[in-house]
Amino acid sequence: MAALLWTIAAEKKSFVSGAGPQHAGKSTVLWAALEFAPEGTPIHPMTGQIDEIREFAGAGKGGYMEIGEISDHNPERYIWHEPVRALFETLKTGYSLCTTMHTSGVEDVFEQICGVNEISDADASIIDYVIHIARFGEDKESYWRRIDGIYEIRGVEAGKPNAVELFSWRESDDSFVASNQPDRLSTSANVLAERAAQIRSQTPTS
Repeated sequence: MAALLWTIAAEKKSFVSGAGPQHAGKSTVLWAALEFAPEGTPIHPMTGQIDEIREFAGAGKGGYMEIGEISDHNPERYIWHEPVRALFETLKTGYSLCTTMHTSGVEDVFEQICGVNEISDADASIIDYVIHIARFGEDKESYWRRIDGIYEIRGVEAGKPNAVELFSWRESDDSFVASNQPDRLSTSANVLAERAAQIRSQTPTS
């Protein structure tokens, strides 16, 4: 699974890191993945101001537009409604998207983006992957987290994603299960396997 996150960023694919509750590690996962973006890839942390989003459309800067969160809450760097529509217009001029969202699952991501924020199917299809995180525990001291699903988005129709699960989490033995092979990556299965082996070799064992 970590090799897949590596490759998503290495190929500069657009992705959403989502979870239902707060303190689930959405931003942590997002920035961990971005560590594998190609050297020199611009990462643009956006302020959330609509004028800034629109200015990027003609700037030709490339790289990732990093959005604090697509959300109807109003902390700094969160966007909703018109700024979201401006964002998806700007993305079409040569940017990848990475953002967090509070969401119950992959379908809810697109309900918020397409249904509530009125993004077209074609524009929403720029999202290549959705990473969903589950949080457990009673308080901040006892919270623990798992990525419980990674989904490849193979199109959007009538606001509904054609979402193919690539990895899931199996609670019974706390393991990650590969479900399907990615279709939107140019990296071969052999290279993904090599990256997975490299990660395992660098992971301390208890």
